[in-house]
Amino acid sequence: MALLLAAVLVAVVMSLLWFSRAHTLDRRVGSFHCWVAPSAEGPWKSGVAQYGSATLYFWSRWSLAPRPRIRWDRVRLSVVERRWQNADAASDDRLVLATCRCGGDFFLLLSEAAYTGLTSWIEATPSRVDSVT
Repeated sequence: MALLLAAVLVAVVMSLLWFSRAHTLDRRVGSFHCWVAPSAEGPWKSGVAQYGSATLYFWSRWSLAPRPRIRWDRVRLSVVERRWQNADAASDDRLVLATCRCGGDFFLLLSEAAYTGLTSWIEATPSRVDSVT
């Protein structure tokens, strides 16, 4: 009986930690929901991305890790191609499949609004001081 009670207590604590983490990530300024994959076929990882001043961070949705799972350098990040996933043009929840490059290619599946924010953030990258000769 004590073992069962301990297991239930651990499950409740882990659930509370996960909900707290998910709530915190969702409320961060510059965060958006997206899915990341190494190829267009997957496997897809659901999560939350957040704009930093020089880095785009990605936290996996189903994790308790306190640090981002993936980081992309803003200066090196570019969108190579985009495709609409939902053919219904009247839909308010259209998704964009963006082929991105930052060292290697990867894929982001995100809302149209998040895609607009991502491309604006990339285009607004400040010039690097050391690139001026």
